[in-house]
Amino acid sequence: MKTGLACIGLTTLDVVARAIDALPEGEGTTLIEGIACAPAGTAAGAALVAAKLGVPVSLASAVGDDLVGRFIRMALDEAGVNLTALDTMPGLPSSTTVLAVDSAGRRPNFHALGAGMLAAATPEALAVATSARFLHYAGIGGPRLDGGAGAELVKAASEAGVIVTCDLISPQASALDELKRLLPYVDYFLPSAAEAQMLTGQDDLFAAAEVFIGLGAKNCLIKNGGKGSVVVLDGVRSTLPAYAIKPIDTTSCGDSYCAGFIAALNRDWPPLEAARFATATAALVAQGLATLGKLESFEATEAAMRSMNLNEAA
Repeated sequence: MKTGLACIGLTTLDVVARAIDALPEGEGTTLIEGIACAPAGTAAGAALVAAKLGVPVSLASAVGDDLVGRFIRMALDEAGVNLTALDTMPGLPSSTTVLAVDSAGRRPNFHALGAGMLAAATPEALAVATSARFLHYAGIGGPRLDGGAGAELVKAASEAGVIVTCDLISPQASALDELKRLLPYVDYFLPSAAEAQMLTGQDDLFAAAEVFIGLGAKNCLIKNGGKGSVVVLDGVRSTLPAYAIKPIDTTSCGDSYCAGFIAALNRDWPPLEAARFATATAALVAQGLATLGKLESFEATEAAMRSMNLNEAA
């Protein structure tokens, strides 16, 4: 019986500082509330959150052979993530993002390109993808995956009986061509509202979801930040509200929503309830700094899901 989750796609290190409402002039020191760093990205961020929620996880991605890459490996290894399919790219830095989060939770960021987008459909990646119960494909835009290699990996996983989820990160218009290759093998597609509207030209999120389902996705969940999410599951449309929280840092909320959804499915929750659990996961992450925020465990997240107030007015 297949078990666990394989994630493939972007890996970065996030360095998050809060609260920074303006850059000071000169070279003086300004005291702030806190600084945190953690592995992040559509693949590594989802992997770290899923591991925190008790899911056995493998990561197929890439880091550089620098100190940042070694730190990413150490943090993921300590979290229990299997790194047999995580490549180290000689001579390249690791992808790193500095996020200056302001008092309202907004997060202008500064990204240094590196090895993180160079995940590939290696034999190791194929092995973890086809042997897991779930594959989270978050590699759209990756130069070593787009154009066929990634789609072939996803197809192989789907044909092996793996449940496939798919997410995006800052997609270009060309991502639609890649989605046409991928979505026929995707069980749950989870873009953000901004991504869905940009790619489909549809302002109505249910209409956008239907475009993706028309391209082959079996189900679609569109993340809409503080407004919650709209989901089309087995042809049934639902709107799920977000929780009424004070956001501290929304950096990894999208990745944590995906990981929470998978973690609940892994416990055989119905998909709509899994989406509610995903919403609670993102709410806990948003209340702290960096990838994990205030996330503690699956059980604590389920308790928060039952006790937090919903933002019905959004």
